[in-house]
Amino acid sequence: MTNIKEIKSDLLNEKYYEIDHASGLKIFVYPKENFNSSYAIFGTKYGSVDNKFKSEDKDEITKVPEGIAHFLEHKLFESEELDAFSRYAETGASANAYTTFDRTCYLFSCSGDIEPSLEILLDFVSNPYFTVETVEKEQGIIGQEIKMTNDEPGWASLFSLLKAVYHTHPVKIDIAGTVESIAEITPELLYECYNTFYNYHNMALAVVGNVTPKQVISVADKVLKDLPAKKVERIFDDEPETVVTDYTECIREVSMPIFAIGFKEKYDENADVIKTTLESQIMLEIIVGSTSDLYEKMIEKKYITSSIDSEYLLGPGYGLHIFSGESEHYDEIRKMLNNEIKRLKAEGVDREDFDRIKRAIIGHVIMTYNSTNLIANELILSHFYGYNIFDELSAIEKITVEDIDKRIRDTLVETNSSMSVVKAK
Repeated sequence: MTNIKEIKSDLLNEKYYEIDHASGLKIFVYPKENFNSSYAIFGTKYGSVDNKFKSEDKDEITKVPEGIAHFLEHKLFESEELDAFSRYAETGASANAYTTFDRTCYLFSCSGDIEPSLEILLDFVSNPYFTVETVEKEQGIIGQEIKMTNDEPGWASLFSLLKAVYHTHPVKIDIAGTVESIAEITPELLYECYNTFYNYHNMALAVVGNVTPKQVISVADKVLKDLPAKKVERIFDDEPETVVTDYTECIREVSMPIFAIGFKEKYDENADVIKTTLESQIMLEIIVGSTSDLYEKMIEKKYITSSIDSEYLLGPGYGLHIFSGESEHYDEIRKMLNNEIKRLKAEGVDREDFDRIKRAIIGHVIMTYNSTNLIANELILSHFYGYNIFDELSAIEKITVEDIDKRIRDTLVETNSSMSVVKAK
């Protein structure tokens, strides 16, 4: 039986529909009546870190090659007849897919009638086709992709940092794996991962734009079969709280050294994901945002010529705050960053800075509701992490300057930090 629930935000004057489909799939439909286009994402809670797991129908733990989630993403577009891209060409939709540390998503955008393209999406993701010949062919293609990606300085900087921070957690492994690891992939392993993680109860569909719940349910009823839930336990080796090393470097073709400084957070599986993420956004902007004292000092000293990027990586078993950029003065930047963190711990965050940045982030959140792409991605992410997308505004309103002071004290610990540098020969 299919159940529909309307979710409303009086503050935003927006609404969407949460649908429990008879197949076990959670479906979100967010109508945007005045939009000419629509955007759909079909995602599974399965990413590159899920290399060791135990399915409820097996006694033993399954360990699979690194990069298999990304490999599976590529292979699902194929079939015995037309591949998915050829089918999309007939409807005029623009399609793509991506694999992250914690999820794999298949998507398309289109104008006009969404139903033919939505049927293609649900159909090809629900019907895998793997053979020895097609797997061997893909190993060559992805092997070349891995080599090219490894040469990209920004990518090398990120994974060099992750290897310097994490002892055992698979977040340190390239999402695509290695040439050696993907050589171990077989059709049997692909089917095993597919049958474990591509269960509708572990997946979600988000459709945003010029669309109605009735249209989406009609296509889902036509394509999806009822499936029983399958429990799976994700298994990670114990990860020490310490980092592996406080400094690492690698050589690439760069005109200016690229640095990335990471602060390892003690993982808390019971943490409020939405509150934690929003606090980190505010904290990072306070420390190195374009209006921060530290940023102005680094510009004044000519240590940097552009912005310092910052991000918060959070997923099952890992949490990391990252500061990155380009500079020949990376050692000085690291010292300045640590000194600024010490100052903030001692003096506390300036309330005016906090209020200004909090207002800016609230404005940014509100603006995302004008983007079908951002809404759809957030619907998938929020479902996988157990919150409602409209919770974001109420959560940020409740954050106080004292919360940010505590976050800085708890998560930005110098002895639990590493720096990776990518430089030329």
